[in-house]
Amino acid sequence: VHMQRGEGVYLFDETGKRYLDFAAGIAVNSLGHGHPAVLAALHAQVDRLWHCSNLFTTTQLENVSARLVAYSGFAHSVFFSSSGAEANEAAIKFVRRTMDARG
Repeated sequence: VHMQRGEGVYLFDETGKRYLDFAAGIAVNSLGHGHPAVLAALHAQVDRLWHCSNLFTTTQLENVSARLVAYSGFAHSVFFSSSGAEANEAAIKFVRRTMDARG
């Protein structure tokens, strides 16, 4: 099946046939296709900054970091990574560091 577009919870193929998108979570699209609030936020951000390496910080990154720390109830900082492999490597290093600190 060759999808052409999405709208809400549906995908449409090249013939216009509509499919309920049960796989949206796999594609990190749990809010549906073309949600107006998501599109507005994306357009506003794209007009300012499309992408910035995690070597640098942004106001948005600082804001989400503060929210994650507050929600955790115990964390004092957040680590952002570019890939799952990088995240797993960091997790292993964080555990080792914690274990070494505890003796």
